[in-house]
Amino acid sequence: MKLKFIKKYFFLVNLFLLISLPLKSEEVKKISDNEHEFNIYTGMFDFSDDGKRSQIIGLQHQNENLVRESFLGTLSPVTGALITQDSATYFYTGVQAMYKVGSINITPSFTPGIYNQGDGKDLGHAVEFKSEVQLSLDLPKESQFGFSYNHISNASLGDKNPGANSYMFNFLKKF
Repeated sequence: MKLKFIKKYFFLVNLFLLISLPLKSEEVKKISDNEHEFNIYTGMFDFSDDGKRSQIIGLQHQNENLVRESFLGTLSPVTGALITQDSATYFYTGVQAMYKVGSINITPSFTPGIYNQGDGKDLGHAVEFKSEVQLSLDLPKESQFGFSYNHISNASLGDKNPGANSYMFNFLKKF
């Protein structure tokens, strides 16, 4: 049952990515001369659970050469990792969309990954899914400062699915 769900999930994600990629290679959008964007963030993991809340720190990478324009907006793959004060870790990769309103950036993302509980909260399964939205403000020198909120959940793959809600402050820089 769980294996069928995972196969269906990955099929749908791949189908979504295939549909959203441009038809011609010249439609690839290059945002700047800098090829890589790094997002360093810190905040509170599972702030809504008094017993298991923990400080968090993380790093996320986006390769600007892989940015694509689609009917859904500007899409890009992202990869990252986070660790909590209680040694819980989450390694993830997925897709984010980027929307710009003046100097404000709205960036929703979906990133499946592997979670290790460490001494932190038991989320019920090693495979977890992170849904996030980030608001950031453009700064000089190809930088941004932002705030993000995410929810990590196993989509009922495990016997339990408590989920975790987190907020972070982000500093993004292109190199």
